[in-house]
Amino acid sequence: MIAALIIFMILCVWLLARYIRSILELRSICGQLEEMERGSHMELGVYSRRREVLKLCRTLNRLQRKQERDRILYEKAEKQLKRNITALAHDIRTPLAGASGYVQLAGECGEEDRRAYYLQAAQGRLKELGDMLEELFLFTKLTGGDFELSVQEVQVLPLLSDCLVGMYQQFEEKGISPEVLFTSEELRVWADEECLRRIFHNLIRNALLHGTGNLVITQNSRRLIFENTVSETSRPDPKQIFERFYKADSARRKGSSGLGLFIVKELMERMGGSAAAELEREKLRIILEFSK
Repeated sequence: MIAALIIFMILCVWLLARYIRSILELRSICGQLEEMERGSHMELGVYSRRREVLKLCRTLNRLQRKQERDRILYEKAEKQLKRNITALAHDIRTPLAGASGYVQLAGECGEEDRRAYYLQAAQGRLKELGDMLEELFLFTKLTGGDFELSVQEVQVLPLLSDCLVGMYQQFEEKGISPEVLFTSEELRVWADEECLRRIFHNLIRNALLHGTGNLVITQNSRRLIFENTVSETSRPDPKQIFERFYKADSARRKGSSGLGLFIVKELMERMGGSAAAELEREKLRIILEFSK
């Protein structure tokens, strides 16, 4: 009887000690969590060897590390967004200010020919602004989830030729002419016609804005390659060229939103194809691969 009583008392003491130790461990964990809530970046630590407590600490530490990573990524993305908005505001303001200046000069000019030149220049700046706003609008649709495709069989060469003819004046102003090399003029692909037109327009416009030589467009099987020369000061990074708002620094002044090639890649992938970039010395190649 006495032995049983002693064993019972020992068991009670052991349970009480275990309970007290658990309370102290929980208080320690709560105290450390409060420190973390106040901004401390320390990790939880306990002296317990119990698997449940150690597992709890490991889980909480993992959550804390994940939360810290998410916070850093969020702050980085927020800073980048602010930089992009500032840059985009500057890009939009540049052609708008140019158009306003030319209109003012036209109003003050007494020569008819000179006035017509100023008005034509103002129209060009407004066209730049219109292209930028259209790209921004399409970007919001693509990233907003309310964009729908109407895929059908499209003959490529007539659509590409139409885009080139529509930008004839810009080619003439730069003193260059595009070269189109097709192995199959009857090539047809499954695509949304308006999206494909936008892809061609963006690639041609990119070559006109940032290229220094002729634009060569080559077709091989279901692949189209847009190749042009770029200057040493505006060489893009092929790994970043399709990122939203990406620009080579020296091209910042040229009235581009930095969304053109992002839209190209996004539209190609939504139609089941792909877009890639290569830079070999001064030659930039944008490669479109259409799905079968």
